[in-house]
Amino acid sequence: MKQTMPCFGALMLSYASVTSAQAQQPYPTKPIRILVAYTPAGTTDILARAIGQKMSESFGQPVVIDNRPGANGNIGTDVAAKATPDGHTILMVTAGTHGVNPSLYRKLPWDAVKDFAPISLTAIVPNILVVNPSVPVKSVKDFVTHLKANPNKFNYGSPGIGSTGHMSMELLKTMSGTSIQHVPYKGSAGVIADVIGGQIIATIDNMPPYLPQVKAGKLRALALTTTKRSPAMPDLPTIAESGFTGYSAGSWFGLVAPAGVAKPIVDKLATEHQRILKLPDVSERFASLGAESVGDRPEQFAAFIKSEIAKWAKVIKDANVELQ
Repeated sequence: MKQTMPCFGALMLSYASVTSAQAQQPYPTKPIRILVAYTPAGTTDILARAIGQKMSESFGQPVVIDNRPGANGNIGTDVAAKATPDGHTILMVTAGTHGVNPSLYRKLPWDAVKDFAPISLTAIVPNILVVNPSVPVKSVKDFVTHLKANPNKFNYGSPGIGSTGHMSMELLKTMSGTSIQHVPYKGSAGVIADVIGGQIIATIDNMPPYLPQVKAGKLRALALTTTKRSPAMPDLPTIAESGFTGYSAGSWFGLVAPAGVAKPIVDKLATEHQRILKLPDVSERFASLGAESVGDRPEQFAAFIKSEIAKWAKVIKDANVELQ
């Protein structure tokens, strides 16, 4: 018997029908997993848990925070890229995973643009320059002078190679002509502990987890990396204000889903995300951490990610940053 092959148009119609049926199914139908590609207690984790708690209350499904740290966020990001695209696994991305890493690593098992469906930008967060209180400096100018008097004598830490903390310090080194050795960690928790303990003298890292330590006197804050001061610490100057005009670096965080998730699900997640960010207790919590809430639409976040990849590619090239 002669067999006939289905035509291409029929196949596409069948695929469209299946996709449409999936999009019309109730969502969510099971627990949602928010992947965090960094250790617990860091900024990414703090923001994801704040969003997840409210999302669980609204959707009536548990929202589980799944920490998958390692390789400067690449491990957890890869897990998300390969997850089933049904909207039940989403990822909290950062300026590191979707800004720095595409230019820092020659080969990645995922593509920051092609393998993800942007949902919404959550927040923009300053990085903060802090030192151990025993270090005899009280300003960025003092810090630079101290480093120039002791080239390559001291170490600083960051949450990982290519993190925005690493990039921020390398940019300062380039602009100030100083030398200080980089010690990469697997997240902010270890950095905080070792700056307090004196194993390293300084760090530039996301502001939120450092605020309690600064207020307790365990760390001394010198400046912020953004172009404007933060309401959380209005008396703390920026690095640009401290004699390095044009200096600008910071961190951002947002939600994405694996590519292929139906648009109605992405839109629903974006709308819910926007609603959560406007809740008084959430906005107050973010503000206390120095985080500026955003909550844009998927297409806006997609354009933002592309612009960040281009921005950090230039910084990496200009600072001649290489993987160690």
